Amino acid sequence: MKTLSRRVRQWSWNVLVATDEWLNALTGGDPDATISLRLAQAKGAGRLWGRIGCRVLDFLRPGHCAGVLDGEEAREPS
Repeated sequence: MKTLSRRVRQWSWNVLVATDEWLNALTGGDPDATISLRLAQAKGAGRLWGRIGCRVLDFLRPGHCAGVLDGEEAREPS
């Protein structure tokens, strides 16, 4: 059985991912994709806003955009 703190962490992570996907959909993106994935795809397409967004994300979490495209970013808290 999961401990209470693990359940709270999982619940919090799920809410963060849902909020991320909601914000992505709100701004015209795929409702099943995160903003990170959208930025990584835009970067791959050579769009300036994707390159800038990925630079910010990669500053906060190195390799994040590449990891999203490679499927290495799990949808679980680390």
